[in-house]
Order: sequence, then structure tokens, then C-alpha cells
Amino acid sequence: MKAVTWQGSQNMQVVEVPDPTIVDPTDAIIKVTSTGLCGSDLHLYEPLSPFMTKGDVVGHEPMGVVQEVGPGVKDLKVGDRVVVPFNVSCGTCWMCSQGLHSQCETTQNREHGTGASLLGYSKLYGQVPGGQAEFLRVQFADTLPIKVPEGPSDDRFLYLSDVLPTAYQAVRYAELPPDGVLLVMGAGPIGDMATRIAMHEGHRVIVVDRVPERLERVRARGAETIDLDAVDDLAEEVRSRTGGRGADSVIDAVGMEAHGNPAAEKAIKLVGLLPDAVAEPLMMNAGFDRLAALHASIDCVRRGGTVSLSGVYGGATDPMPMFQLFDKQVQLRMGQANVRRWSDDILPLLTDGDPLGTEDFATHHLPLDAAPEAYAKFRAKEDGMVKVVFRP
Repeated sequence: MKAVTWQGSQNMQVVEVPDPTIVDPTDAIIKVTSTGLCGSDLHLYEPLSPFMTKGDVVGHEPMGVVQEVGPGVKDLKVGDRVVVPFNVSCGTCWMCSQGLHSQCETTQNREHGTGASLLGYSKLYGQVPGGQAEFLRVQFADTLPIKVPEGPSDDRFLYLSDVLPTAYQAVRYAELPPDGVLLVMGAGPIGDMATRIAMHEGHRVIVVDRVPERLERVRARGAETIDLDAVDDLAEEVRSRTGGRGADSVIDAVGMEAHGNPAAEKAIKLVGLLPDAVAEPLMMNAGFDRLAALHASIDCVRRGGTVSLSGVYGGATDPMPMFQLFDKQVQLRMGQANVRRWSDDILPLLTDGDPLGTEDFATHHLPLDAAPEAYAKFRAKEDGMVKVVFRP
């Protein structure tokens, strides 16, 4: 089958790889009909290169049709239409029973001290072959895939794999009061969808970005916007719009954006030249992150407010403004989305009309062969590219 594979830093290639097979009795094989390109995939494109192996199949936002099931599968049937969550969770362990599917005890990667395995996401998270491919092996077939109805297009349901639950969790973790003002840092796919969810729930939302096309997308749906390049002091601008207090809650949907930070980018490139045995602990323990978005979030939130982190951060020695956090009595919530925790809550928003605008959320629909160019353009924020969906 064809699959998008990592072949080196900034080098994604579509190549022929072996078709997946049933390994465990509870596995299923799906034919992928749609699969997304996510901002987190850009971390594999360069910053997390030391944890990648040449030939790794990437991608963690797939959906498709069941082609085969293992002998231990009871509920899923050949022909079922399913979305596959990006975190590989069993659904039956203690962590999953607490709604913490991203910490699944069955697939935790204890060797690296990380949580549940993720589709297509480096050996830090299990080195599970990903979903930017023609076929995919799906583990825990009776508890992991999300069955969706026939009829509406893939675009209605695809984002259940990551974008929707990540944005939904970000809004839930933000703990907005009924009349609260939400500030969203970043108008990429997660920030955009979090904005749509919060506005659907009746909240006032202000979105910060520096890409005109992204700001226009959220503005067209009713959000207020701030062009980061057009203000001298972001926190003062936010306070001026919120009665002098600041936002009740802030969602940081930016996270680790090393490709936007020249100093961090040079450091990461240098680390990439080191042997993996040296580079891996350096990446885990040295502060190569761009923390501007997080620091700005802490500055912009009101005293006693909440900062919800949905953007991915890494590294252990980044400086944190602990005095400011303590003095302002800020609550922090964060973590990988627990997809199966939220999927049943989100599904009615997709089957009863389309209030979140998922049908036209993607800016680009491309064949799988276009993946290498799409990665490069997405990283450069070119061609108005916000969300890419591949059709294998």
C-alpha cells in the first residue's frame, strides 16, 4: 500500500509499504477514506526528529471502512464506517475508566515515561504505524474506533479523530463562567475549532494570530480578532477589551512552535546532527520550546482565571513565570486530548445539523501523493493552508 513516511528531517515521502495485518484477536483493518494533516505532525517533521526512525508511517487523524476483523472482535463488523482516535486506548483499564484515555495503562510507554501510544507519532509514543496510508491496523476494535452513520461526507466526522476532541477538551478545561470571555492564542485548526465550540455555547471569544487568512476565518464566524503584529502590548490590548481585568480563560493552541523561533530552530537543527543516543535525552531535558504563547497566555488571563493548554510542549528546563502564576492565582489545565472521553458528547453536534461548520472546515483536499509538498506548505503557512485532508 501507499503511505506517508518519515525519511529524515523535513523529508516526508510517499512510498510502498507492506499492508497491515491482524496481529491480535481484537484487531481490525480499515481502508482509509480520509486522513488529516495536523499541526502536531510538524513536530515530527523537524523538532522531534531524534525520536523518529527512517520509514516510520505518520499521521494520526484517520477514518475509513472496516475491511477485516480479528476473531476476538464482537461488535465491529466488516463494512462499518469508523473514525479512529489518535490515542491508542484500550477503553477498559483504570485510567480509561476515569476518562483519561491519553494515559491508558495498557499502552503506556513506560520506557520513555510517556502516556498512551499515539498513531504515527515516534518511538516516544509507541512507534505505532500511522493513518496517512491506504490501510490501517486498528487495535481494540470493539472499544477504540468510533462508529459513525452513513450519509454525510467524511468531513463531517473525520475531526472526531483529533481536532474536535482536542478543541472540546480545551474548552472544558478552560472552565469559562457563563458570562466569561475566552481568549484563544492561535487560529490554526485547534484554535479555530475551539473558537467555534465556545461561540456555539454562547461565549464571547477573542482570537490572536498573525496570519491574515486565519484571522479572517474566525472573524467570519463572529469571533473578535487581534493581529499580533499590529499591537505593541498584547496583554494591555486584551485588558482594554475586558474592562481592565483580562480574559477569564485563555486557550493556548500554539504550543511548541520551534519553527517560528530562529534561536530554537538553530538549536534543534544542531541537535538533529547528533547521534540519537545523545540527541534524545537532550531534547527531553533541554528547553528548546518557544514559550512566547504560554507566557503571553499567563499575562493575558485575569487574576483567578484559567489557562488551558492544548498546544504540545516538550523539554524540561524551560523557565516558567512562577511568581506571576502564584501571584495571579492562575489555574493551569493541560494534556493530550482524551478522545473517547468526549466523543459521545460531540457526536450529536455532527448528526443534528452541522453547527460547527465541519463540512467546510478543511481548506485543502489532496491526494496522498501530494503529502510531501503539503507538509512544506503547511509548515510555511502558505497558500491559505489551515487544514489539509488527504484522500487515499
